Amino acid sequence: MERFWEKPIESLDRAQWEALCDGCGKCCIHKLEDEETGELVPTNVACRLLDRRSGQCSNYRHRRAFVSECVRLTMGNVRSIDWLPTTCAYRLRAANEPLPDWHYLICGDREAVHRAGQSVRGWTISEDDAGDFENHIVDREL
Repeated sequence: MERFWEKPIESLDRAQWEALCDGCGKCCIHKLEDEETGELVPTNVACRLLDRRSGQCSNYRHRRAFVSECVRLTMGNVRSIDWLPTTCAYRLRAANEPLPDWHYLICGDREAVHRAGQSVRGWTISEDDAGDFENHIVDREL
């Protein structure tokens, strides 16, 4: 089996690029910026389109029609997006780092990300139910 995820990200085709996503959903968590320090602080509030059980967007193809601020991650911008989770496969591969053992491309199990505690499952709420995001800041590294 070809281990495309070990190749430089610039050499990946679209299907391979999309397959890098581990389904953690952490990129879809709202972050607040500390006005004094500029630091991004995570909340437990997820985008309304995020399926918080699977960690996948419920309307990926048309997400920008519903969430205009949704960022399309590309090979061209991945290195400049500082709010991506430290465990993000796109971020790791852009830095030529290996994928974690729990990534489904390594272990073959889509549920491994959840069992490893590396997803949004079980600790997030939808933005539709959140109210003031400042009341939902979490002490969690993303």
